[in-house]
Amino acid sequence: MAEHRPPNAAATRWTHTLGPVAGLLLNALVWGLSWWPMRQLAEQGLHPLWANTWMFCLAAVLLGRHVPVLLRSLSAQPLMWLLMLGSGATNLGFNWAVTTGDVLRVVLLFYLMPAWSLLLAWWLLGERPNRAALLRLAVTLLGMGLVLHEPGSPWPWPRSLADALALGAGVSFALVNVLLLRLGHTPAGARMVAMFGGSALTSLLCAGLLHASGVVSDAPVLDASHLPWLLALTLAFLLGNFTLQYGAARLPAHTTALVMMSEIVFASVSSVWLGASELRATVLLGGGMIIAAAASAAWPRRSHTHRTTP
Repeated sequence: MAEHRPPNAAATRWTHTLGPVAGLLLNALVWGLSWWPMRQLAEQGLHPLWANTWMFCLAAVLLGRHVPVLLRSLSAQPLMWLLMLGSGATNLGFNWAVTTGDVLRVVLLFYLMPAWSLLLAWWLLGERPNRAALLRLAVTLLGMGLVLHEPGSPWPWPRSLADALALGAGVSFALVNVLLLRLGHTPAGARMVAMFGGSALTSLLCAGLLHASGVVSDAPVLDASHLPWLLALTLAFLLGNFTLQYGAARLPAHTTALVMMSEIVFASVSSVWLGASELRATVLLGGGMIIAAAASAAWPRRSHTHRTTP
């Protein structure tokens, strides 16, 4: 009779905690540093809209075996179309913004997403916020005002296209998160293809329209210098999506949200170090308020119910 061996404690800890956290950190690292290769492509003459189109088209091709599942889901779940559009708007807005704007401002404005999630969940899911949630919303919006405020300007409005894109991307990402909750019963492969395929189609449509109107002058021509960057970004985004799903499926939602906030650290440190961000007192103060409100929303609440251990 074989001897029963208890599971290795270190292996169990890695499977249930350390591995999922490492996966989430890797995803945050990918998105926190993605601004730099996007700027390398822009310097080589490839507009971020065309870069987005090529990247996500390649990703959709690599995920091609899930396309039939997506097609079936689109007919059964009309909200899947909205997921495609929301994902496309999120990736288009964020990647375009970090390529052309102050990276720190862009990431902080994008991380207003918890505030938009609260409002969208209230509207779409009927989840009425409590007083603490409304207080966090007020702090978040005040932080946004400080980040957007410019000396000599009476109103904290977006000062550039990058600011507007970052805000729009945050709203779109909040919508994506709410839709993923509504579509949680659908096949994971279908959702993944919808998100990457939607990003490809949205970027292609937007780039084509702006190119035809003369706003985007660059043509979608690839040369050998673009390919290594595009391939590396595509593989990194696919890896980040996989590790995000791995980690989020094995950790409480509040833990996932807290770990994902490390993206702000990766983006801010790298952008300040490489001269792509400007540090101002109002940005730091407003950013601190946004981060504090998001962390408070993600922090686990003490439960007042007690379970009896059998």
